[in-house]
Amino acid sequence: MIKVSTSAKEQVLRLLTEEGFNPDTAYVRVGVKSGGCSGLSYELKFDDSSLETDKVFEDNGVKICVDKKSFLYLVGTTLEYSGGLNGKGFVFNNPNAQRTCGCGESFSL
Repeated sequence: MIKVSTSAKEQVLRLLTEEGFNPDTAYVRVGVKSGGCSGLSYELKFDDSSLETDKVFEDNGVKICVDKKSFLYLVGTTLEYSGGLNGKGFVFNNPNAQRTCGCGESFSL
């Protein structure tokens, strides 16, 4: 399961509305792809539907879908939102990551 912090929830709901999605039915699609300075990088986008092969769940009022391959890398991850001096954006706190890059956008196991 992927957890969603309160700060991430607020930003997700705001962005869904701004992008023209219905926050009650839309999904946050989270995934992992090859690339980045540590080997794997995170993906996050909005989607109106989930696929039959997706893992689908809800946390803190946010619907999340993850493809099965990415789910193996993301189990236990918390999606947070940081608005600090180092920039604003979503942050993946992944307990499975053995190494992350300085920007926090890629990781390795």
